[in-house]
Amino acid sequence: MEGTWSFGLAILVVALAGTAAVASNRLSERTRVPAPAFFLVVAAVAVDVFPGLRELSTATVQDVVTVALVVLLFQGGMDLGWRRFRPEARAILVIGVLGTFATAGLLAVAAHTLLGLDWRPALLLGTALAPTDPAVVFSVLGRRRITGRAGVLLPGESGANDPVGIALMAGLLGSSGGALGTAGHTAVLFVQEMVVGAVLGAAGGWALKWLMRRVALPAEGLYPLRTLAGAFAVYGLATVAHGSGFLAVFVAGILLGDVRAPYKREIERFHTALGSLGEVVAFAVLGLTVPLWTFTAEGAWQDGLILAVLLALVVRPVVMAVLLWRMRMSLGERAFLAFTGLKGAVPVLLGSYVVSSQVADADRLYDIVFVVVVFSVVVQGSLVPTVARWCRVPMRSVELEPWALGVRLRDRPEGVVRHVVAEGSPADGAAIEELDLGEDTWISLVVREGRLLAVSGSTRLRRDDEILLLTGDDDETCARLFTTHPT
Repeated sequence: MEGTWSFGLAILVVALAGTAAVASNRLSERTRVPAPAFFLVVAAVAVDVFPGLRELSTATVQDVVTVALVVLLFQGGMDLGWRRFRPEARAILVIGVLGTFATAGLLAVAAHTLLGLDWRPALLLGTALAPTDPAVVFSVLGRRRITGRAGVLLPGESGANDPVGIALMAGLLGSSGGALGTAGHTAVLFVQEMVVGAVLGAAGGWALKWLMRRVALPAEGLYPLRTLAGAFAVYGLATVAHGSGFLAVFVAGILLGDVRAPYKREIERFHTALGSLGEVVAFAVLGLTVPLWTFTAEGAWQDGLILAVLLALVVRPVVMAVLLWRMRMSLGERAFLAFTGLKGAVPVLLGSYVVSSQVADADRLYDIVFVVVVFSVVVQGSLVPTVARWCRVPMRSVELEPWALGVRLRDRPEGVVRHVVAEGSPADGAAIEELDLGEDTWISLVVREGRLLAVSGSTRLRRDDEILLLTGDDDETCARLFTTHPT
């Protein structure tokens, strides 16, 4: 019975910690400090208060965070979807791949010059700090969502540069010998991981799409579990094949984002909730790996703050200015993207890989990474709403909608499609009777600001209106009326 009591106490503590983590999102909304910052800092303080927490091994932390990242990347890919990704694919690949290399290189030069690190540790540090985390940005913005190109490029960049950063780190840690040999080995391993990951991710996404559409299950609750199991299968297969499992799950998620399949809404809600849990777990567990008392002794605070300020005010803006200068975007959107390269769980995970590999100055590098991430999340993250307002970045407010109206059908409802009126689209400000919908298409439902509208020919649509169409025509033709495309 003593064991049962101890287990119950452990469950109680974990449950209370989880409740506090969820409640911290309200505190984040009021203070504009991203919720992940609370998880990270509180966990780091807990290590000093309860020394027993230090027994958590680095390997265990890496495994837990890897599982969380698989969930987050898959959910992020589904949220992005193929329709949003396709027009911006080139831009996402440019800033996600070239931006990662450029950021890592410039940070390596800074670490070597300003901190006195040898070139290999400096390059490892730059690589660890290159990936971004837009989840922190959206955590600060709360119920406001970025629209336009920036709203696609931010999550797309992170989904691309997380696997790129991880693959680059794997190549650097696995290399040995001179500079030329290191560069060659890293390049070969990087290309292999990217190609294998992308191919298996696409194949896995198509396989999951076929299963979701064709293979029925006996209970509703099994559909989200099948998708989750499929995501981990894609990751495992790509990893075993020496590819990037993280890129594979991101690609698979993108391909499933717009799929029409049974219980798709339930699948999306399940993965959204699981993604929130993954974010909490990843930041909390990573925070347990850094006792705060070590920073003063090793001087990580000073080194970390120097790199953090340099990264936020010089390196990131320079890289984004070069990569975005030919893209058709407003100056405000460019400035906002340059500022919002916030760091999150992946840099700390990459820092733990350095520690596991027993690289020279590994502990110092890890502590510097932690300081940079805390600065990025707390200081930069808190300024995101202000910068967004200064840059006049297009955003829309999203109110919570706790009530749902739905109809269950046994067979797939052919010809039923849903659109959201985009700003500047032909439907924005137009009356329904003015739209060229065709003879076999009509609008059956309009939801505005969470409320149903009585639909008639004179009803004027506005941006962010949710439209339910019944159509016998090609949906692509109707979609042009409600969406805009980058020019």
